[in-house]
Amino acid sequence: MSPKSETDAAAGALRAKRAQRGRRGKGGSALANPTARESLRRADPILRKLIDAHPDFRPRAWLDELPPLDALGTLIFQVVGQQLSVSSTRAIVSRLQERFGGRMPSREELLAADPRELRASGMSTRKGATLRALAERFLDGRLSDKSLARMSDEEVEAALTEVPGIGPWTAHGFLIVALDRPDALLSGDLALRRAVQRVYGFDHPPTEGEMVELAERWRPYRSLTVSYLFASEYEKGT
Repeated sequence: MSPKSETDAAAGALRAKRAQRGRRGKGGSALANPTARESLRRADPILRKLIDAHPDFRPRAWLDELPPLDALGTLIFQVVGQQLSVSSTRAIVSRLQERFGGRMPSREELLAADPRELRASGMSTRKGATLRALAERFLDGRLSDKSLARMSDEEVEAALTEVPGIGPWTAHGFLIVALDRPDALLSGDLALRRAVQRVYGFDHPPTEGEMVELAERWRPYRSLTVSYLFASEYEKGT
């Protein structure tokens, strides 16, 4: 199978997987899992108010605005977005796609690309090097859509953080965005910490340790909590 055929097949599988998920809303995304939602309501009275205020919440609705992404495409999106706002990330990704025929570059194209071409899209030299390191691993088989999907959360984190430039934030985000895993936490994310500070009444942005401690009550549905808190933060226009 050619690289393009493999990419098309992976994207098709992802579209089929999304189509099979739960009850769909007007935007195509599934409503929040009712079992997870009720578990979180019982476990956390503060979170209960946020959940009750959003009865039709669709945690993955924002993905409807993006084209279907395979594992490498998702990681490109996440690496570009490190330390950047969502709007800045999308602007850089859009410029990157323009340089590759309106789509995310393949692993071969990333390796063949002049680093200056990647920088011209708006990403740093370091991020360009990270994308090349990812492309090498997808090309030689150390990483693949199938292997990542089969791994446990811990194994995915270990495999991804071996790549220079990828840390826990990117790995945990991949668990949520690409693999739809239910119990991932972005404990170091600044926007999430701001949301927790506001919703839970902290007098400071909580530390990673405080985030991890608070999130114990959200297990095994920490990913859904993250989605609710992110949504509440962006709703207020921050």
